[in-house]
Amino acid sequence: MKLVERYAALRPGADGWSIRDELIPTAAVPEIELQARWFSGELGREFQTVDGRAVRVVQFGVWNREAGPDFAEAVISIDGGEPMRGAIELDMDARDWERHGHAMNAAYEAVVLHVFFQVGEATAFSRTISNRAVPQVRLDLRAIGSAPPNPSPLAAPGRCVAPLRELDLGTVREVLEGAAQFRLRRKAARLARLREAHGEDEALYQALAETLGYKSNKLPFALLSQRAPVRVLRRVGEIDALLFGVGGFLKPEDFPGAAPSTKAYLRRLWEKWWALRTEWEGLAIPTKLWKLGGQRPVNHPQRRLAGLAAMARQWPRVRTLAEGCDAKKIHAVLSGLRDEYWEHHYTVQSGASNAAMALIGAARVTDMLANVFYPWAIIEQPKKWEEYCALGAEAPSRRVAIAAARLFAKDARQQELFKSTAMQQGLLQIYEDFCMQDQSDCAACLFPRQVNQWSE
Repeated sequence: MKLVERYAALRPGADGWSIRDELIPTAAVPEIELQARWFSGELGREFQTVDGRAVRVVQFGVWNREAGPDFAEAVISIDGGEPMRGAIELDMDARDWERHGHAMNAAYEAVVLHVFFQVGEATAFSRTISNRAVPQVRLDLRAIGSAPPNPSPLAAPGRCVAPLRELDLGTVREVLEGAAQFRLRRKAARLARLREAHGEDEALYQALAETLGYKSNKLPFALLSQRAPVRVLRRVGEIDALLFGVGGFLKPEDFPGAAPSTKAYLRRLWEKWWALRTEWEGLAIPTKLWKLGGQRPVNHPQRRLAGLAAMARQWPRVRTLAEGCDAKKIHAVLSGLRDEYWEHHYTVQSGASNAAMALIGAARVTDMLANVFYPWAIIEQPKKWEEYCALGAEAPSRRVAIAAARLFAKDARQQELFKSTAMQQGLLQIYEDFCMQDQSDCAACLFPRQVNQWSE
């Protein structure tokens, strides 16, 4: 049996299984320490809501180090009911929900539990932007000991850590390789459907646009590539103006206070957009869809949009790259795309940077190789799998680090395993197939038992 088939047989579905006391001053304990103690389980996992319901934290999830709720991918159960997956927000004060604007922030719609340590005189409610009431739990700071918390990983180690540690390195590689093959085939199948629906050029363009959106802005980039197709961009000719205009980033209010170089750049785009806007402005991406904060400035969607424009200007060359799928050539061409303005700016609101910045960095090109170019090529060139296995990896993404913490904990072999893009992709597939589907904190997950049978 091929590795990919052996891994597919492991996946879920393959066999049908689908407090109210006086508190010590909060200033005595930093919020980051409270988060660490909560995440470690030190504060317990059985609680009572302020309205008297029993809450059990089934999974503490992963610690979100970016903008948004404090803990993502958590699972709770209320009054013994069905587990609910979502986010958990921890605040010093119940009133922080409103003070910090969570009620009007769509990112907090996924919150299933609001934990806090003190309240004011008036009742404070926790409601989402859709007016859904979020269960509230108030904790007692006196339950916290004086010893500092142990450093917390991004995610709690899973029950699979022990069986994976018992396997020799070669067998672990086989498991990850099988998962990576499965993931590559699935991406290839999605691209094949996209090609059938939109043709080869538009399918490739849309897929590359999504990788520029990464996880935070995948949807607006997908919409943008659909509303402003590459064939139309090249026919009209005003590629940058159309993309920034339809993207909703050409706003007159950005002009007056801008630096001379930015003002000149925006004016050039605006004059071209003005001639086109009657036909195109109805397709503009709503501002609320863009996530503009919580990421490195170099990854701001305006810079990513400039990268998409640069690829559209060089589209025949990019199309040829996809046909050959030579990793070195793809890195050389895409990393070498130029834009005089964006090489020195993070956004149209920021000042100029003295140091030049790559329009599309090496990590983003590697992401395109893993998610677009190799899946695209593997449809007609199955032997590309061997080249894919040899593809080196950039520094592990946060998602990879979370998955590694969950499956491998402190296993020193991680450093060797995850130097390869294929191994990182395999790890992500296992995490998504098992950890993300499990709502029992590993108790009912079949992966630990299944992986023990791999070498039999």
